[in-house]
Amino acid sequence: MKTINRDTLTYPIVETFHSVQGEGFWTGVNAYFIRLGGCDVYCPWCDQKESWNAKRHPQLSVSDLVQQAKNANPAIVIITGGEPLLHDLTSLTRQLKEYRLRTHLETSGTHPFSGVFDWVTFSPKQYKSPDCSIYPQVQELKVVIADEDDLRWAEKQASLIPSHALKYLQSEWNTPQSQQLIFDYVLKHPEWRISLQSHKFLGVR
Repeated sequence: MKTINRDTLTYPIVETFHSVQGEGFWTGVNAYFIRLGGCDVYCPWCDQKESWNAKRHPQLSVSDLVQQAKNANPAIVIITGGEPLLHDLTSLTRQLKEYRLRTHLETSGTHPFSGVFDWVTFSPKQYKSPDCSIYPQVQELKVVIADEDDLRWAEKQASLIPSHALKYLQSEWNTPQSQQLIFDYVLKHPEWRISLQSHKFLGVR
């Protein structure tokens, strides 16, 4: 079997930064973010459009990324994008785990699952169907809601994930009426929770 040299294996990196998780179950938790370049979902309301073209971003080695994360001493490391599953995440996540770093994934699930994670947040989009390999891995479903059609999509996706997974609805930031829509929906459907983008309210990344 061919051995991968983790010192030379690289990923396109939009940014890395130390902050807190702003959304979902882990809101407020000390987190180190690794944002990978590349996405082929193309959500029109995406707030990370600069991440779409992976070729525009510098390559960093697994060793460098892991050392940066270790130096930050976070409670969790979050691999996000873009769409991180465009890349094979096995080597990166295994080395993070070797340093006992709790590793989370944020993904739309549109490509085959890879990597070793403690927590998987699945945020499916109607613009590109998820790969079936994502569904058994999910601990947290987070669906961005702009209108009622998105609620129907959310319920369809919820039917495919493990029964223990947490289910969140998140208002599309630029669609104010969606806030009332998800508020009313959660009151009628107690299995769902509301996720707020608290980092935007705080004015931090």
